[in-house]
Amino acid sequence: MKRSLLDQLKEMTVVVADTGDIRAIGTFKPRDATTNPSLITAAAAMPQYQSIVDEALIAARHELGRDAGSRQVVALAFDRLAVVFGLKILEIIPGRVSTEVDARLSYDTAATVAKAHQIIGQYQAAGVPRERVLIKIASTWEGIAAAEILEKEGIHCNMTLLFGLHQAIACAEAGVTLISPFVGRILDWYKKETGKTSYLPEEDPGVLSVTQIYNYYKKFGHRTEVMGASFRNMREITELAGCDLLTIAPPLMEELQSTIGPLPRKLDPGQAIHCDLGKMTMDRATFDRMHAENRMASEKLAEGIAGFSKALESLENLLMARLARLEGDLMLARAAKNIFLVYDLAGDGLITREEWCGADAVFDALDLDRDGCITPAELATGLGAA
Repeated sequence: MKRSLLDQLKEMTVVVADTGDIRAIGTFKPRDATTNPSLITAAAAMPQYQSIVDEALIAARHELGRDAGSRQVVALAFDRLAVVFGLKILEIIPGRVSTEVDARLSYDTAATVAKAHQIIGQYQAAGVPRERVLIKIASTWEGIAAAEILEKEGIHCNMTLLFGLHQAIACAEAGVTLISPFVGRILDWYKKETGKTSYLPEEDPGVLSVTQIYNYYKKFGHRTEVMGASFRNMREITELAGCDLLTIAPPLMEELQSTIGPLPRKLDPGQAIHCDLGKMTMDRATFDRMHAENRMASEKLAEGIAGFSKALESLENLLMARLARLEGDLMLARAAKNIFLVYDLAGDGLITREEWCGADAVFDALDLDRDGCITPAELATGLGAA
């Protein structure tokens, strides 16, 4: 019997949906789902989810009262929207959802812990046990320290924006539940740095990075799960078959589902124990030294935090626009213009993929004519302003 690559992958790896699109999650039936600020912003801009956004704004207005300013209302709705989407997702998956802490807190341990408590509190108030939620935190030293505190409290964490072995080792020693090492973003960096336009799947720098981390964890008995993330093509995914988890965007899941053929296991704990790897102990000084020496990891971590922070700013602007519409002040066009200016770094009236600095899935959703640029009209359409 001929079987799809996706069906075979699910037998050796937990498949996670990398999207905020609830309908896509229902289509591919993953066990878990993970979101990030860019994906939540994109989902919030989709017409089919306007009711979810509006409900969050209306509830915030009702709680704060008519005398509260628009920014107060938006701030409250903003804090709750990712959880609202998470709750919708949990209705259709059997496993866990990852909800991200504000990326602007990535270098503040205490603030990250406080925000995580707030997120978990919202889920628990809705009747969701903490075992079904992963708090997603950037893999800075401060973020890892926050995760260590949270894990000791029984709050499970998913460490994101992870690009180097030093980050992975620090996460494992902190006892975090799961890490999300990025594949595609590593490939992007090396292609830009070397000028190479392509790599063989088995030589893909992102694939090699995740393979090294997986083998290190299994060789030395770390219980932290490895979830490969940020894929640019199907071959990166098949090269990591056997990884604990893989979080995959809907278009690539669709490609895997429609492709028939054998899928050999590439990562295996039994083989990992024979790898020639030396055990390391990670302290702050070692982490900082290794991070400084790894230019790719340093640049991509900073870029990722900046990109997610920008997505949050866009979401705040989107919520301001939606609140204005709900309250009779139709200023969506102006809000769309303001959001556009945030991304149009060159000031040339176009947003390129490089300027976007966020998730490719969001860029692709807004780039309606698929010409590699987002125009003001396309962004306005995406936000419901046109």
